[in-house]
Amino acid sequence: MNNYVYILNNKIYINLTNRCSNRCDFCIRQGRQGMADTTLWIEEEPTAEDVIEQLPANLDDYDSEVVFCGFGEPTYNLETLDEVASYLHCVDKTTRINTNGQANIINGEDVTDIIVTSCDVINVSLNECNATKYQAHCKSIYGEKAYESMLEFAKLCKERGGNVVFSVVDSIGQADVDACQKIADKMGIPLRVRIKE
Repeated sequence: MNNYVYILNNKIYINLTNRCSNRCDFCIRQGRQGMADTTLWIEEEPTAEDVIEQLPANLDDYDSEVVFCGFGEPTYNLETLDEVASYLHCVDKTTRINTNGQANIINGEDVTDIIVTSCDVINVSLNECNATKYQAHCKSIYGEKAYESMLEFAKLCKERGGNVVFSVVDSIGQADVDACQKIADKMGIPLRVRIKE
């Protein structure tokens, strides 16, 4: 069975794709099949109907925020994300996306208007303080231009009124975390430091 919905700590997560433009050193996909007891490798990407069908019937029993975060970069399946987010907003849920910030380069156009409308919180993985270091850790198929694309994506989302947050993994070292903090401060975007699992 393709698992498009999974639960962690009473929060609903949406698994839209296994495609990703990065192969990060610290990615949870390495050596794992999924999260908790849910396998997240899928054979077919879902439509909005597929996702909605797998949502728990008792939505009110779960956290008010639903997160687009699975075993891939959610913006590869942008149409489904947009439609599911619209449904979730209609049932009084808020939405968050955990993204590598490469949506515009992935989709070949500026899609930040869709992201800002669909996602109440936009968590962008900054993950390094410059393009060379980012590419060394994240290994984007787009090379070093992925880093600038990610920063531009975050900037555009913020300009369009999006609630943008940066995140970094602590495994990059304190000096680079501090350098990332300076970038975030300059852009006026909060930074969250994640502990590598």
